[in-house]
Amino acid sequence: MHRGLLLRFENLVQLRGAGRQLCAQSSRKVCGAQWKPVQLSAHPMGSLLLQPQLWQKDRSISAALSQCRHLATKEETKKKKKKIPLMRGEVEIRQKMTVEELARAMGKDIDHIYEALLYTDINLDAIEPDSILHEDHIKMIVQKSGMKYKSAKLKEEKERKNTDASPHFCCNYRPPADPAVLTPRPPVVTILGHVDHGKTTLLDSLRKTQVASMEAGGITQHIGAFLVHMPSGEKITFLDTPGHAAFSAMRARGTNVTDIVILVVAAEDGVMEQTVESIQHAKNAGVPLILAINKCDKPEADPERVKKELLAHDVVCEEFGGDVQAVNISALKGENLMVLAEATVALAEVLELKADATGLVEGTVIESRKDRGKGPLTTAIIQRGTLRKGCVLVAGKTWAKVRFLFDENGKAVDAASPGIPVEIMGWKESPSAGDEILEVESEQRAQEVVAWRTYVEQQEKMKKDLEVIEAKQREHRSEYEKKQEKLAHLTWRQRKAVLYKANKHVMLLRPKERTEMDENTLSLIVKGDVDGSVEAILSILDSYDCEDECKLDIVYFGMGDITENDISLAEAFNGVIFGFSVKANESIKKLAEKKGIKIKLHNIIYKLIEDLKDELNSKLPPAVVETTIGEASVLDTFSVTVGKTKIPVAGCRVHKGLLDRKMKFKLIRNRDVIWKGCLSSLKHHKDDVQVIKTGMDCGLSLDKNLEFNIGDEIICYEEKEVQQTTSWDPGF
Repeated sequence: MHRGLLLRFENLVQLRGAGRQLCAQSSRKVCGAQWKPVQLSAHPMGSLLLQPQLWQKDRSISAALSQCRHLATKEETKKKKKKIPLMRGEVEIRQKMTVEELARAMGKDIDHIYEALLYTDINLDAIEPDSILHEDHIKMIVQKSGMKYKSAKLKEEKERKNTDASPHFCCNYRPPADPAVLTPRPPVVTILGHVDHGKTTLLDSLRKTQVASMEAGGITQHIGAFLVHMPSGEKITFLDTPGHAAFSAMRARGTNVTDIVILVVAAEDGVMEQTVESIQHAKNAGVPLILAINKCDKPEADPERVKKELLAHDVVCEEFGGDVQAVNISALKGENLMVLAEATVALAEVLELKADATGLVEGTVIESRKDRGKGPLTTAIIQRGTLRKGCVLVAGKTWAKVRFLFDENGKAVDAASPGIPVEIMGWKESPSAGDEILEVESEQRAQEVVAWRTYVEQQEKMKKDLEVIEAKQREHRSEYEKKQEKLAHLTWRQRKAVLYKANKHVMLLRPKERTEMDENTLSLIVKGDVDGSVEAILSILDSYDCEDECKLDIVYFGMGDITENDISLAEAFNGVIFGFSVKANESIKKLAEKKGIKIKLHNIIYKLIEDLKDELNSKLPPAVVETTIGEASVLDTFSVTVGKTKIPVAGCRVHKGLLDRKMKFKLIRNRDVIWKGCLSSLKHHKDDVQVIKTGMDCGLSLDKNLEFNIGDEIICYEEKEVQQTTSWDPGF
């Protein structure tokens, strides 16, 4: 049916065109012309007489037909995008193209790009297939290849909508709670102090459990949150933080969520390094202090000295006119602990600690860890709202739908109100300690928040990477300009030859072919029981400043026991696995032994660092140490003839030690070493001897034809290889 309509339409167009031609001819009054029938198309409707001069071909009608068909399909052609292919030899370029992308756009292999880069200021050792090229270099490579370039039209990325969740963000802002709905909450108390001043023992005595006996070496290795029920009915939430120097970040994190700080100072030791640091953390957080002077039962205890030492750090006790309560206690014997607890409750009443237990949940991650059966777990303090099963939470770049809640004893609970420590199960990934916990409406909303935060992090990383790239490019540009100044006097052919010879060896060392690791590199896989432990170890490794001795490469770090994946990584990078408070089962140990992988497991952090230093020492080349065996002075010089050669001989007297012909010797003149080597002869009178002792005279000649001077010193020494030790000082 459609075909018939089209044929009719074409015939009408033919008739209309023929009519117009006849009208035009009659108006011109052309006479005496010969007429003959002409068939207008493959589908004739009849014969028409036309002038042969005007209708020699069907071009006019064909043009009319094509125009008509174009009009008939106008709507369809609008929908189709007309693609204009690139001209032959034209390359579409854009900013921030990688080596691989440029090679693909040019239809060349990567080696072609490297060869073109030989004539630039770029350091080929640092170029990988995914390295970003500068726009000037891209244009130069295309032109050197005999091709033209065309800038691609960049699509402007639309500004992404902020979908973050925050208590201060406009869409999620929660106004301050109505005072009428505020309810009292337990105070959050952080115990701070120096190593081994009795913090864990104090907390252990308060909650009547044996935490201290479980800690490795009696030192708290990671933070713990506990709820203590007082005999009077009040509840206090305690945070026990490590006192070791490595855990500074964890102590700071504890003060950020706390209401009161109990500063524990040993009566016999007084103020120590971490004591001062703890005071500074409390001041920075604006948290009031209570001073607990521990170990007062010891004979050498001097509480008054402790109070006076604290005056230098702006901690003024009440007896000196200040506002800091001081309590003398003995955590081990349980003396005055109730007095300390009552002082804490009294200060909490003065602070009038209240919270809103309704609405969406807000909290802070105190610690996170991985459990083989439960997956990622976090210890958190709830600060607003009431946490229940089924709540959807966001923390950092991960989210959770709460499956179970546990108290500090591992018992399942149904809800957690403000001020209560709780362990949360149901996280997709482990959040970082210190991350803010926020409740959102749904899982979809949680995924939006995580996607936005990941996007922001990627943008920040790209920005930093771009700054590094630009800095490197400026550095290379400066080096290139200096090289060009040296070559300015040469012709372009000479310059080209010099550059090619200088960079020819680089072509044999493609980045993709450089797979061998540097022998002087220690690769590490770090595993810890909780996020804070890994954080502390990494912060120590950040202080490593001996890259010239041995490079330290952290291949991977994470939480949980040693796995097969860790073994595979260590094998690939020839690395060592360090585990802190984690385990490796027998099958993992056998696999590691079979593949020759070292697994170092520790429960005390300073022992882990000592073991790490030993591994660094083993990577250092041995140092050659010279040990002096004997010393002799040249008293006279003469020469002997052997064949046709005159050999200088020194007459010497040994004044210290002995001269052993098997050892090495050096000749010192005016305190400068002018020769090192072996003796060609050593004689006492006319006899060849092996050893000359102190006080004896001898004649000796060197393995090199070197003249002696009276007064020269001959030193006999022995070379020994001694294992070097790293100069890295982690600070403890």
